[in-house]
Amino acid sequence: MDPSMSHIFADIKIIQTCWEYFILGIIQGITEFLPISSTAHLKVLPILFGWDDPGFSISAAIQLGSIIAVIIYFREDLRKIINGISQAFYLGNWKSSHAQLGIGIIQGTLPILFAGIGIKLFLPNFDISPLRSIPSISFFSIIMALFLAYGERIGKRRKNITDITGKDSLFIGFGQMLAIIPGVSRSGITLTTALIHGFKRKDAARFSFLLGIPAISISGLVEFKKAFSTDLSSAFLPLTIGIITSAFVSWIAIDWIIKYLEKSNTQIFIMYRLIFGVTLIIWWLNFQYH
Repeated sequence: MDPSMSHIFADIKIIQTCWEYFILGIIQGITEFLPISSTAHLKVLPILFGWDDPGFSISAAIQLGSIIAVIIYFREDLRKIINGISQAFYLGNWKSSHAQLGIGIIQGTLPILFAGIGIKLFLPNFDISPLRSIPSISFFSIIMALFLAYGERIGKRRKNITDITGKDSLFIGFGQMLAIIPGVSRSGITLTTALIHGFKRKDAARFSFLLGIPAISISGLVEFKKAFSTDLSSAFLPLTIGIITSAFVSWIAIDWIIKYLEKSNTQIFIMYRLIFGVTLIIWWLNFQYH
């Protein structure tokens, strides 16, 4: 092949990849903080578009944009939490609300941290496990819709985020651990478990997002290097576009859902997850038999 033609085809491929990662960034930004599973959508929608599966490493790396957004959005809360923990160390005031919230975030992160380490050590092929299959994603999407409906039904909605206890944070943290399974949704399971423990919807969402900072950051940074395992020059620009897009859209999604849950329930997300799960399994069955 003419070298000039090879160069043109390479440029076209990079442009196409940049476009795909831009769309993936939008998908990640919308779905990371809505209780509908970003992992499921990043797995399913590329298939529907006829693209290659981006894989766990790329999906996790693009999540870094969501982390940038949530850190900026909650920068004042994080400042108070850090100050609260610092004062607790120096003054021994561990009962302050901000110190307790910081401890709650640490406690709630431990289950998913140990689960992630366990997967890395004992399930190196988790990226291609049956749990990332379309039937599995469909099943867990439907199950988690019903679980969220259960949380809405029995939740007392009396607690504020400053009322968080060690028991609350561990319970929500063990829920977050299940988010390793595509289709469960990290924000969905933490929002649901927080509702079950009596938190107001808005405060449940705030704790869910703050709790996600360590988990998503660790996952994204660990997988970031793997995402560049191919040619660096071809991976850098598309992934950067995906991360920047994810950050911008994530900020909008965070602001919207917190304001939405201040006045409304989660019924719209329950219905969406049911429709998504049922449609997905019908599409998969149709694809299998035709």
